[in-house]
Amino acid sequence: MPAPHDFAKLAGMPRTVPKRTADSAIGPAPPRGGRFAFPVLVGLCALGLLLCAPGSHAQSKPARLAVATESVVASREAMAELAAGGNAVDAVVRAALVAGVVSPSSSGLGGGGFALLWRASTREPLILDFRETAPRAIDVAPFEARPFKAEERGRATGVPGELAGLWELQHSFGKRKWAEVALPAARVAETGFATSRQLGHVLSAPGSRLAASDLGLGALFFPAGIANPSGKQLKNPKLARTLRDLALHGKAAFYEGELARELVLATHDKGGTLAESDLREYRSQPRTPIHVSWEGYDVYTMPPPSAGGLMVAETLSLFSKAELQALGQGTGAYQHSLAEAMRGALADRMRFVGDPQFERVDVAALLDPKRLAARKRMFSANRTHTLPRFQENEHGTHHLLVVDGEGNVVSLTTTINSAFGAKFSAPRSGVVLNDELDDFTKQADVAPFGLTQSPNRPRAGARPVSSMTPTLVLKDGKVVLALGGSGGQLIASNVTQLLLARLAFGLSPDALVHLPRFTVPTSGPSLRVEPDAPRALIDDLSWRGEVVEKMRENTSAVQIVAIDEAGVSAAADPRKHGSALVK
Repeated sequence: MPAPHDFAKLAGMPRTVPKRTADSAIGPAPPRGGRFAFPVLVGLCALGLLLCAPGSHAQSKPARLAVATESVVASREAMAELAAGGNAVDAVVRAALVAGVVSPSSSGLGGGGFALLWRASTREPLILDFRETAPRAIDVAPFEARPFKAEERGRATGVPGELAGLWELQHSFGKRKWAEVALPAARVAETGFATSRQLGHVLSAPGSRLAASDLGLGALFFPAGIANPSGKQLKNPKLARTLRDLALHGKAAFYEGELARELVLATHDKGGTLAESDLREYRSQPRTPIHVSWEGYDVYTMPPPSAGGLMVAETLSLFSKAELQALGQGTGAYQHSLAEAMRGALADRMRFVGDPQFERVDVAALLDPKRLAARKRMFSANRTHTLPRFQENEHGTHHLLVVDGEGNVVSLTTTINSAFGAKFSAPRSGVVLNDELDDFTKQADVAPFGLTQSPNRPRAGARPVSSMTPTLVLKDGKVVLALGGSGGQLIASNVTQLLLARLAFGLSPDALVHLPRFTVPTSGPSLRVEPDAPRALIDDLSWRGEVVEKMRENTSAVQIVAIDEAGVSAAADPRKHGSALVK
């Protein structure tokens, strides 16, 4: 970890590329941002159901309940849990377990995640980190020579944290019995489900070919070597038996005994180092949220080992509402200004962010107003700062939101990292294993940042840095906005854009998820825009020094719930064919 005095170097970013004549800097000194508070968890109840079209919502009367996920089935099951008397925690746990069945390329028992919860009765937020960890016997040297060979892809498999996290959430703050919340996922796997449009899309993608070589995944999703199309009905009896066993016997059935031994053997067969002791000793971790006060709002977001919350907090702290409105939502000036802020946050990620158990990440110092003001003075309307190039690969992720009738809110992101994780499954249980350790950073990638070693280097027991960004916004002590997303390194930039569009411009959830977006890549061009971005916007960004490229598709889906005097409204991102429900 760099010494504290190195923070002075980070007033700016690596180097600048001049472009024509310089205009004035982007605006006045930034508002203060960054008081921090420690929290506690969520609980609740509710009833009901109104199904909205995927990617949008409709309501004829004020709603009190809301669900938004990337799966029609997961959203339906979450709302059914509220109708059965469960609270927001019960509903999000049920939905997450179901998501692992119907969206196995994105999440599941073999992965992990983060949850941000708002407990209305005590007016407190709490974060639970159930991110995967590196096994104690991890062999560090091969990580510098990535990508791993196909037969060694188990090296990237971390200790799964999903079940431990969901179990702790539900037992601490749920209202119903664990079996009542967990058994519906077994039912869905037993009775069957239709291959969703998103899953069908992933199955047909070239990146999933390796998954087809796994006996379990191949038989289920690639019969006769051909990817299942969207709409095809599937059953997963192996996973159904596993989920039923976990529903009846709890967390210990996963982290000890026969299932644990099977996970270890499956990982060893692919060159991994997972041990039964790693599973037995796994623990989820409470975290203190990053808290930024902005224009009368209290924004709570994810701290390390996520870097996504840092991007949200830095960007908010760099701009006032008046500045953003003057730039104009979606203009070249607006996108360029936000991109500059995001590149600074990415540079901070590489220099400073790691597992807080191993690295002291001084978030307060990173958000110091004087530091950010100095960085902002370097911004120019026609100059773009470059970012030393590094690689990231996070794609198998699913975000879920639930609001119950008592005002409790859960924003939860769950992941197995790449599509289908490490692309192999445990043969008897049907559990798909993650490749989360691929999120550790290579030494070659931090050298351009002047580092001799990465704060996010692989180490026994460490949790790799993530981009997952569950976020809640409060006003006058009540939640007014909940959001989060999937899509790897795109998560933080997409969540940041839609958060600002809501707070500064008042867009509705449905308008937000349909909003054109951009991303700041970590290699190649300086900015990527969506395929239908107009030529005039691209020309404007180019004048500002951006090297612009159109992405083939935006793989980041953001789910949003807004709460105001009129009730609750929700929207699921059409980019991954999600589903929003309100009642």
